[in-house]
Amino acid sequence: MSTAPHRILVVANETVGGRALIDAVKERAEDAHKRGEPFHVTVVCPQNQPKSGYVIYEDSVRTAAENRLETTLAQLREVGIEADGEIMDPDPYSATMDAIGAYGADEIIISTHPDTRSGWLRRDLVERVREDSGLPVEHVVVDLDADRAHVTRTLVVANQTVEGRPLIDLLKRKGAESRHNFVIVLPQGEGHEGDPHARLAHTLDLLHGAGLEAVGQVMDPDPFTAVQNALQFYPADEIVVSVATRHM
Repeated sequence: MSTAPHRILVVANETVGGRALIDAVKERAEDAHKRGEPFHVTVVCPQNQPKSGYVIYEDSVRTAAENRLETTLAQLREVGIEADGEIMDPDPYSATMDAIGAYGADEIIISTHPDTRSGWLRRDLVERVREDSGLPVEHVVVDLDADRAHVTRTLVVANQTVEGRPLIDLLKRKGAESRHNFVIVLPQGEGHEGDPHARLAHTLDLLHGAGLEAVGQVMDPDPFTAVQNALQFYPADEIVVSVATRHM
């Protein structure tokens, strides 16, 4: 007779992939392993709500959430934990309760920014979920600024040059010097033939083949707007802008 797995539901948005969150999930998995108990991890990422005044297409919001989820699942795999996940309702309370109904859970881990920055804490998310679900809820605080000591978050903006060797070689050098997490932003503009999504996918394949952590997204045609929008979804420590050389 098979034993039902211990089900861990992880709820996080901008803090997915934070060291404190990965460590908390790893600790729970190790505890289950010591008990000889199978376990299953599901990561739920509510979509971001764009800030007032920004015009961002809905598919861009979802793609950014999918990229954050992909990054977290990859980091869990690095520590030996296989997990699945889903993008859900922008409201974190609704997303959590819906996920409990859809996947079931024995315990919940909710990850937030520190209280001075967390909108989720201002809405009493942790206590509301704990009270209404009746499940054990652990609150993990992720300080992304503190994580900078371990990984540099680099936002890369490129269009015509996105597949070019100079840019790829630069990112490889950065990755060889220290651990980086790259986000490739490709403004969907004129000036280059071919499907921008295909060019982005090729660039990501090159970076992944070099062992680098990278996700990417095709965004607004205007590069400045693309960067402003991207920074809502991807915290960055540095920005690399790649442009084509003009021949006189």
